[in-house]
Amino acid sequence: MLTIGDRLPSFQLKATVDRERPSTAFKDISDKSYPGKWLVLFAWPKDFTFVCPTEIAAFAKLNAEFAARDAQVLGLSTDSEFVHFAWRNSHEDLRDLPFPMLADVKHDLSRALGILDRGEGVCLRATFIVDPQGVIQHVTVNGLNVGRNPQETLRVLDALQTDELCPCNWTKGQETLHVA
Repeated sequence: MLTIGDRLPSFQLKATVDRERPSTAFKDISDKSYPGKWLVLFAWPKDFTFVCPTEIAAFAKLNAEFAARDAQVLGLSTDSEFVHFAWRNSHEDLRDLPFPMLADVKHDLSRALGILDRGEGVCLRATFIVDPQGVIQHVTVNGLNVGRNPQETLRVLDALQTDELCPCNWTKGQETLHVA
């Protein structure tokens, strides 16, 4: 699995960006689509499941806060863009997602990141925070049955953006550590 200090792999994937109609629902997204921005890339195992929409909806609720920190949220699974489209249309909490749902149907990005579950062949619940230079600065991975905390991802992004020493449980607005 890729880790801190590794570069985000190059990718170009179809993404579902709208639920209104197929003619505007899909867009090509690449690692170069958001120059100068932090990326918060989070992966989930499968569409039309139970834990996944709770996480996706939680990231969506925080999207404006990520955007205010110059970060672009990107969702990722190995489902196709058409499955994403159908799921967005059928699940109330996913209808108005403000970020792209990347379709890694060939598993190329998931494999390059090292986040495919060995038994199921789907993405683990991985989250990567990538700096504007394309370098991974934070990684968390949960198993298939345990959801993550997007609020913690936002807290870590805040800490990374200070470029200072941040103590345990530090939150934005608190003092950072100063070495004498």
